[in-house]
Amino acid sequence: MTYAPVYPHKPIEEIAPDLYMCRGSIKMNAFLRISRNMAIIRHQGDLTLVNPIRLSAGGESELKSLGAIKHVMRLGPFHGIDDPYYVGEFGARFWCQEGGESYREPQIDDALSPGGALPFPNAELFCFQGTRQPECALLLKYGSGILLTCDAIQHYGDYSMQNLAARLVMPYVGFPKTTLVGPIWLKLMSPEGGTLESEFRRLLELEFDTLLSAHGTLLKTGAREAVSAAVAHAFQNPS
Repeated sequence: MTYAPVYPHKPIEEIAPDLYMCRGSIKMNAFLRISRNMAIIRHQGDLTLVNPIRLSAGGESELKSLGAIKHVMRLGPFHGIDDPYYVGEFGARFWCQEGGESYREPQIDDALSPGGALPFPNAELFCFQGTRQPECALLLKYGSGILLTCDAIQHYGDYSMQNLAARLVMPYVGFPKTTLVGPIWLKLMSPEGGTLESEFRRLLELEFDTLLSAHGTLLKTGAREAVSAAVAHAFQNPS
């Protein structure tokens, strides 16, 4: 089987006990390469890769040194390019919500659902309702709470891991250096004639202080307040 290529990424870094991240990138077209992030959760020696990114040989060796790659988890429908690699090469079980249309492979082993099983403890799945395709977020109940998201909520402390063209265009297409509701995601996922504001208000009922999105940079603290401001901005009444 032919897998997607490896794109530039940084070394894996620990952000909490048994929780790691890898900052990577992906080529969107001939001109733009943007950032993306993978979270790595370790439980009893087994690894779950959330928003998976395929790594270089050195990066993969570093990943395997952390534990056994047993699970991959897709939080959003527009991220799935590297899932087949970990399922095919490592026999990882694939966790995903049913009904996604953007990536049809691999076959789901464990369907994600509110209140359903997860491959590690001390976590809670949040599933958006009313979106055109299924999207969820994952709350890790570590410390003051760590929220893992895909495209719905993003944070940009800087534009590293993006090429020059992407760095130049990002502020002008709705991605300033701040916490935000993904504008492209919102356009694609909102129901026709409807709004997802109530879903983001429901998300804000969760307790968290750290945010790691599939794009951008880690927000170590103050995340809930930052997400609240992002939601207020995204759904402000037009003047």
